[in-house]
Amino acid sequence: MGTHELSASLWRERELLELLVFKLTEEQLLLTSGKSRWLQYATQEVEQVMQKLRAAGLARSVEVASIADDWGIDDAATLRELTAHTTDDTWRDILSSHLTAMTQLTREIQELRDLNVQYLRVAIRSTQEAMAHDGSPSGTYDSRGIADTNPASARMFDLKL
Repeated sequence: MGTHELSASLWRERELLELLVFKLTEEQLLLTSGKSRWLQYATQEVEQVMQKLRAAGLARSVEVASIADDWGIDDAATLRELTAHTTDDTWRDILSSHLTAMTQLTREIQELRDLNVQYLRVAIRSTQEAMAHDGSPSGTYDSRGIADTNPASARMFDLKL
């Protein structure tokens, strides 16, 4: 185990973060287009990516613990701490690049998640309002723009003269 394995693990995690951005974007497109029929599948796919990310995070933790032990730092060191403690400039650049990319992806995921939650709240509110409608006539507006809750009943005209 070493920095090569850690870098490979970080690449895998970055790919999964990119996939999560895609899946959240896909979920958002379904929400905004009103295609709620497919939303459950998109949500399942997001959950599957999240499970893979948890496994990748665990694998990364094992790699970090191994390297941290070799370098004489805390085995629960963060990627930022590893980057600061490396003595090799090339690995410092590589680890720093991973850290920057993963930070950006995480920020993008948070923004997408927050926006999707807002869209879901609006959809839930609309559904609740539709279900709360008690079936009474909503009425129409007269020529002055005032709601008329008792519109004239239908009339039948005899057009025979």
